[in-house]
Amino acid sequence: MSDEKKLIIAIDGYASSGKSTLAKDLAKELGYLFIDTGAMYRGIAYFSLKQGLINNNSVDTQQLINALGAIEIKFGEADTTERPLLLNGQDISVEIRNPQISSIVSLVAVIPEVRAKLVEMQRELGKDGGIVMDGRDIGTVVFPNADLKLFVTADIEIRADRRYNEMQHANPNISLAFVKENLASRDAMDTTRSTSPLCKADDAILFDTGILTRETQLQKALDLVNKLLNQ
Repeated sequence: MSDEKKLIIAIDGYASSGKSTLAKDLAKELGYLFIDTGAMYRGIAYFSLKQGLINNNSVDTQQLINALGAIEIKFGEADTTERPLLLNGQDISVEIRNPQISSIVSLVAVIPEVRAKLVEMQRELGKDGGIVMDGRDIGTVVFPNADLKLFVTADIEIRADRRYNEMQHANPNISLAFVKENLASRDAMDTTRSTSPLCKADDAILFDTGILTRETQLQKALDLVNKLLNQ
């Protein structure tokens, strides 16, 4: 697709809805760069935790804001569409997938100054197109004029089961009830925050991964891309 227009594709959706899986598959098929913006927020959460800025499920917001200038979040180089996340030069791709980070990431994601810093970075990453970016405010805030917007959802029971199966490898003692409660809490924080809440853009196309297979999702997305490229 080297001679074709390079699209900006925005994929938003709920936690564990399958948006990253779709985004990765689509980026690989198109030869585009995949950017997981959720990983960037996890990077900030990881930094906050390591610096002792999170205690009793609360963030020392002012201290984190003061530290933002010293935080460098970058994606390293890789041979695939997905690149490792670097925090001040350190690869933290594995660490940010820890269940503890999952439980606190929404606490830092609601901070307007954090979002402003990362949104600026995300826009720079995608400005030339040829990118599939997934997150919670890509089609509404980061790239409101994206060429294609998809919004991914699934019933919370389905999402909880997916996340539970993923997390059991790292934490065999985790319970399905705990995972579901965590997802419900993240949904509430993501959809009700005052800055860039999670919501479907008016021109986004809905994908319900609870009723669409992985293969069907990809083909449906590819059909939409090809339609745009052939206009």
